[in-house]
Amino acid sequence: MTAQTPIVQFYEGIPETISNVSLRHNPRTGDRQVVLTFEHMEAIEQFKSFRNQFSKALKLIDEEGTITIEPEGIRFIFGGPEGDELVRVDCTLVIDRDDHWQRFMGFMHRYAEANGLAYGETPQS
Repeated sequence: MTAQTPIVQFYEGIPETISNVSLRHNPRTGDRQVVLTFEHMEAIEQFKSFRNQFSKALKLIDEEGTITIEPEGIRFIFGGPEGDELVRVDCTLVIDRDDHWQRFMGFMHRYAEANGLAYGETPQS
């Protein structure tokens, strides 16, 4: 059996590429927040999203199966001379259960390994 290459999808059949991941922890609530950044959205290119079904959730697919999570928020950031060029998309996920966090982190480790991403601490100000 071949291992499933980890993929991320908003739309069925259209894989997206994560550019950056920010992990945060709210000490008051214990919730963990993840911000996934996409510098390019394949679903937006040439209106591919109109030909595919929107899942209303982010799907993280790997060898363990599919994680389906509804984002807390999605923010589109535009720039360029006319202000109409997509610069990036930030997708915020809130994970409140330890078992869900462990499963998410397992996915992220496999995704990072498959896509050449590395972990680094953000300097404290």
